[in-house]
Amino acid sequence: MIKVLVSDGLSPEGVEILHKEGIVTDVHTTMSRDELISCIHEYEGLIVRSATKVDADVIEAGKRLRVIGRAGTGLDNIDLSAASKRGIVVMNTPGANTITTAEHALSMMLALSRNIPQANASMKQHKWERKKFEGVELSGKTLGIIGMGRVGSEVAKRAMKGFNMRVIAYDPYISTELAAKMEIELVELDRLFRESDYISLHAALTPDTRHLLNAKTLAQVKKGVRIINCARGEMIDEQALYEAIQSGHVAGAALDVFEEEPPPPHSPLIALENVICTPHLGASTKEAQINVSIAIAEQFVKFLKQGIPFSAANFPFIPPESASYLLPFLSLSEKLGSFVSQWSEGHMEEVQIQLTGEILKHETSSIPVAVLKGLLDPITSSNVNFVNAPIIAKERGIHVVESKISSSEDYASLITVTLKTDKKTYSVAGTILGKKELKLVRVDHLHVEADLQGYMLIHVNKDIPGMIGKIGTILGDAGINIAGMQLGREKPGGTAISILTVDDYVPEEVLARLRQIPEMQVVKLIKI
Repeated sequence: MIKVLVSDGLSPEGVEILHKEGIVTDVHTTMSRDELISCIHEYEGLIVRSATKVDADVIEAGKRLRVIGRAGTGLDNIDLSAASKRGIVVMNTPGANTITTAEHALSMMLALSRNIPQANASMKQHKWERKKFEGVELSGKTLGIIGMGRVGSEVAKRAMKGFNMRVIAYDPYISTELAAKMEIELVELDRLFRESDYISLHAALTPDTRHLLNAKTLAQVKKGVRIINCARGEMIDEQALYEAIQSGHVAGAALDVFEEEPPPPHSPLIALENVICTPHLGASTKEAQINVSIAIAEQFVKFLKQGIPFSAANFPFIPPESASYLLPFLSLSEKLGSFVSQWSEGHMEEVQIQLTGEILKHETSSIPVAVLKGLLDPITSSNVNFVNAPIIAKERGIHVVESKISSSEDYASLITVTLKTDKKTYSVAGTILGKKELKLVRVDHLHVEADLQGYMLIHVNKDIPGMIGKIGTILGDAGINIAGMQLGREKPGGTAISILTVDDYVPEEVLARLRQIPEMQVVKLIKI
């Protein structure tokens, strides 16, 4: 029985999806932190919004936790590092509330420009103050966007096409080619400050973006600028913004998010007449609430039932359209990693992962992670999975090198894993044939075609007549049945390899007898 806890509000549509898939879903939205810690050990999954703080203590208490999901975009209320070390997948729903948040940012920009909240409040007091609330137009103005992710991109599109604004942007993580395609100009931050009539924040909260707008940077902005923040409150030093507005250098601000939520009573910034505020409503539309609830529920079902993580913050991205193609290669990669780990001897120093052929047409960042999981599984007592494998490899000092080659002469796609230890270098290669058949096609320099499954008894020996008979006799005397056999050799009379798939575990004493055959060089039992 799979159990999921929902500790923040989730639309009924999302809960219903979980129920229909047989996932027991408990909804408790008023729990204290201590109550959450006391019960989280019962659940494989936890779904939150922004209210629940999933810190290291909560994660440590969640002994059965496999996945934490945020029905929304931000993850600053989840200790991502602690979850990753425990091997817990952390998901969010970055696309489900994109349009809603972008529309809210533009609504805030319009309201700020035309003094709509202030004029409305005046009218409610039976006043008629047309001159007092004179506004400014958006048309022809320069909008500076910090962070050109999903929301920033949608804001830019609507500002240009809907309001005839010039858009410049700062985002060190997108290319100039993509910016050109979006018809925006990428600029450095200091230029954005100098030229923008409006600045809208849409970046993620990181150590670099925390208090991005502070006393120093606000002194650099164009006089009369208006600032909109529908991203993260901590990106603005609120005291510095208060002082900049008070001095007249900044004309006003529209804030949906705050350093502390809810803000403290009698906040001087909120009290300013040319600051308009909403209580974190960026994603608060009926459509968005339903969308994020459905999205996180569907992601939980795919992960808890099929092991497929989508929109995971600590797991390599697998595009939904490529999932059916990539999943067999993930399995192949994991098995190759496991094989070479058991094949090798000595302390691991470096693993080289080479991808060749048609697989390069897809997003392949998950492949090296799968290799590392397989590599580490046989040698660690901890729970190694796709989330914490890179962390464990780094802690063990294993250097990871990735390379890509556009085409292969022999196979449509090929994955090669080379492991360097303090004793020797080992290499294996694999591919997928036919209807998703996982094949080992090379062990070191020896070519062979073997299924990657079950108990694999590997022999490397001098290629002489009678070797297969000797091996078979020893196994037969021990009552070990051979289910399959694949052979390969470098040349007649040279080095040969045989891979026997056997039904049961081969005891050490039987392996010792095989090693006593004079022409035998290596004998290994590998479990895949």
